[in-house]
Amino acid sequence: MSLTWPWALTTLLIFPALLGYRWWTRRRRRRETVRLPSLALVRAALPARSHWRRRIPLWLFAAGLVVLATGAARPQASVPVPANSTTIMLAIDSSGSMCSTDVPPNRLTAAQAAAKEFVEGQPDGANIGLVTFSGNAGLLVEPTDDKKALVAAIDTLRTARGTAIGLAILTSVDAIAEINADVPPTGIDLPAADPVEIQADTIVVLTDGRNTQGVDPTTAAEQAAARGLRVYTIGFGTTQPSSMVCNPNQVGGDAMFGDSSRFSGGGFGGRRYQNIDEPTLREVADLTGGEYYQAQDAAELTQVLRDLPNNIVLQRQDMEITGWFALAGALLVLAAVALAQWWGRTPVGRSPSPP
Repeated sequence: MSLTWPWALTTLLIFPALLGYRWWTRRRRRRETVRLPSLALVRAALPARSHWRRRIPLWLFAAGLVVLATGAARPQASVPVPANSTTIMLAIDSSGSMCSTDVPPNRLTAAQAAAKEFVEGQPDGANIGLVTFSGNAGLLVEPTDDKKALVAAIDTLRTARGTAIGLAILTSVDAIAEINADVPPTGIDLPAADPVEIQADTIVVLTDGRNTQGVDPTTAAEQAAARGLRVYTIGFGTTQPSSMVCNPNQVGGDAMFGDSSRFSGGGFGGRRYQNIDEPTLREVADLTGGEYYQAQDAAELTQVLRDLPNNIVLQRQDMEITGWFALAGALLVLAAVALAQWWGRTPVGRSPSPP
């Protein structure tokens, strides 16, 4: 729990001031007490009150003041964010290297299968958006709870030259800004805020390479972090050299791999090594409060995406709970006053006991 206005706790000084006032008034009463010949008659006339009945109202009153003072400091508690309050932007690399067959039948097919399973496994009402990136980045599907539309869009991914990880992050930020008024779009200078309010919305970037075009990923990550958006990064593929094979439906118009590559029999020739920029992907995740994952095969990628909701949907968010403290404090004070009045009343018809 954190406090927005910790200086408001100075109101706790009211309680020792009240205790001091109570002690002063009791001392003054003793000085002004009239001496009677027999104290036994006075004691007999007073209602019997045990020691704990005198103390409990005071303790309840003190507890009520402490709770009210804490409420005045505007406490915030970390609470889990419900799934339907979260937008997940899924950014999938569709660069030419996704035709690598180190993950059979190729990386793109494995990524598509894992992404579709991820979408279908989300609870009803969860919003998911889809971004694809190669040399540029584009929003394929705006955040939606229509799983059929998302699955159909994932099947349309086509490879092309280049890898623009930074642009994919910025495109995802702008897609979230369209539906979340608390997230400003990119290109706007934001005033420094400390701490930044963390949003429930998150971005997941799946790539098998390093940024070759557009904005630097760390620059884009700083933009996301300034808006309270977490970015989770996934490095996909192995370090084994392998042939490049994509079927005609997976090849875009500019999917060329250089002089050493060729298109033949529905696939690309040549061999590629994994070229994941893991330090940059880790930095992107660290800057935004996300996490970096490595998946070397289809099973690992599926497991990473399956486990993501535990980190994304169940992320905890600070929520002000001043109202609960105000209610609890008021109840404690009222209970103290009520008990003091109830136990301090003089029973009707009671006659003093004989000395």
